[in-house]
Amino acid sequence: MELTGSPLTATYARPRSTPTKFLPAISTMASSYKNHFPYHPLPQRFSLPPLPSTSYKTAAINPSLAPSSTLSQGLTPSKMNDFVSNRTTPFTQYTPDDWYRSNLTNYKESETSRRNAERLRVDTSRMIQDKYQQTKKTQAESTKSLGERLNDIEFWKSELCHELDEMIGETNALTDVKKRLERALAETEAPLQVSQECLLHRKKRMGIDLVRDDVEKQLYTEVDVIRSCQKRMQQYLDKAKDQLVSNRVAQHELEKDLANKQAAHRIDSKCYHLRNTSDGISYYRGVERVDATISVPESWAKFTDNNILCSQGERAASTKLRDNIENLLVVTANEMRYQFNAVNVAFTNCIAETADAKSKIQAHLVKTLQEIFQIEMNIEAMQKAIRDIGPLLKGAQTRLDECTQRPNMEPCQDTAHLCLVNEVHEIDETIQSLQQRLRDAEDTLEVLFRGKSVLEHDLVIKANSLFIDQEKCMGMRKTFSRTVRLLGYV
Repeated sequence: MELTGSPLTATYARPRSTPTKFLPAISTMASSYKNHFPYHPLPQRFSLPPLPSTSYKTAAINPSLAPSSTLSQGLTPSKMNDFVSNRTTPFTQYTPDDWYRSNLTNYKESETSRRNAERLRVDTSRMIQDKYQQTKKTQAESTKSLGERLNDIEFWKSELCHELDEMIGETNALTDVKKRLERALAETEAPLQVSQECLLHRKKRMGIDLVRDDVEKQLYTEVDVIRSCQKRMQQYLDKAKDQLVSNRVAQHELEKDLANKQAAHRIDSKCYHLRNTSDGISYYRGVERVDATISVPESWAKFTDNNILCSQGERAASTKLRDNIENLLVVTANEMRYQFNAVNVAFTNCIAETADAKSKIQAHLVKTLQEIFQIEMNIEAMQKAIRDIGPLLKGAQTRLDECTQRPNMEPCQDTAHLCLVNEVHEIDETIQSLQQRLRDAEDTLEVLFRGKSVLEHDLVIKANSLFIDQEKCMGMRKTFSRTVRLLGYV
């Protein structure tokens, strides 16, 4: 039974039973109300409906005088005859038993309806929870799958980026070697011209001095050596140009694949971080029936793997060609230098030593610059690590401070408290060690800068000495290229 002023509850869609025509007995009304309906006082704003103009009067009960038709109800004929009504016809149509049975029937139907409604509510609530949990589980699995897909894309992106960096580095290195080879090839013209001019000058000898001596033989040999070196340099220069084209083709495929991976990663990352409350979500009817896939995981991975393998093959060929060019530069420079030494041993030895010292200084300078770069990167990494660990320390200290605010007996030196204290100490020690290591790296960087300055100054000195030996002392042969020029460095 619903209380007055309360909202109606939902019930099962069942046909309601027709109210019975039986009324309960008057003697049982008080007990039935007391058993089934607790007393609820009406609110102040509640007002009873107006009474009809004709009302009931209180009936007296005298079982000893009741006739046969009303003995069971405890009413006497005399009392019934005393009831005076303003109506011309009898007002009552049912007996108290009918009234009582009708109420009992209504009570049972009300209880049944309430039980059905309660069971429906419980079942509905359970079904909602089950469906919600199943939906959340399915959504979590989809999110997990997207995360795994992101990890796969990240892996191949890293592989592509690594291979692309390697290929770009190799292409740049091969380009540098090609430029060195071009410079070295152009640099061989001056020694060839010097040798030919020397032969022309020796033909102007007169008398007995106009002989084919060992110097003239070495000069002819020098001309042959220089021309042979030029021929080999030109051959490798053509190979380097073809290899650069192949490298750029492989690099283009890597860049295109990487761009696709980045676009896919951006889309999948958006899907991974998309939530049911995110902006921009909408219904897309029938999207699950659209199959726009053109690959499977195996072919998808194999495509990128083939691109990487192709790039690695071209890179290996480029590295081999670059090593061959390096060897060629060294071999040709040595051959020309050796023949030049045969013509003028004294000066050549001095120049060779100076050039070798300069090459070593350059190598050490390159290594020093590389180490300076690595130390600077290390310093930046340590600085970033110190900055990144700051929020960890803040978080640990904040949690520890919050735990100290627990009232009364709650501040307990439990495992959680000890872990927080150890976490704060550990993070603080980490920061201290990183700061100490940062100071050591900065000191090392300063030492490397001083060494760099010394090497650069020494390199200038060696270049000046080489210039003096060649230009001031060699005379006609001062135009012969230095070793670094024959190697294409300058």
